[in-house]
Amino acid sequence: MEQTLQALGGLMVQAIPTILFFIFLYYFFKVMLFGPLAKVLKQRGELTEGARKGAEASLASAERKQQEYEKKFNEARAEVYRAQEDTRRKWLEDQAAAMETARAEAEKRVRAAKEQIAAETATSRTTLMETSGAMADQIASAMLARRKAA
Repeated sequence: MEQTLQALGGLMVQAIPTILFFIFLYYFFKVMLFGPLAKVLKQRGELTEGARKGAEASLASAERKQQEYEKKFNEARAEVYRAQEDTRRKWLEDQAAAMETARAEAEKRVRAAKEQIAAETATSRTTLMETSGAMADQIASAMLARRKAA
């Protein structure tokens, strides 16, 4: 057993440089590889998180702008409808005024035509009265002349 322990001790002494090499290699990798790698991964995570936050902010901004656009669009649409309604109302008022003017003009013409017809009727009656007396005298003369001749 003592031989085994001596062999084991010899192996341990021979393994010291390998153990030291592994310890050196561990710290070397930690400093030269894993440290910068962890730093890069941390920066990448921060950039990714920053990009995600930026995207969320952009999305929120886009939603706000979309809401503003929809609000302005609805306001513009309402303004167009109001303008159309005002135009339609004005057109109806103009049309009603034109119809009232046309109605007044037609009533004026009808009144003038009635007055003219009344004047012509009065003139015709006067003429008829004047000529009816003369015609009655002619008829009477003609009847008397026939009776005398008969």
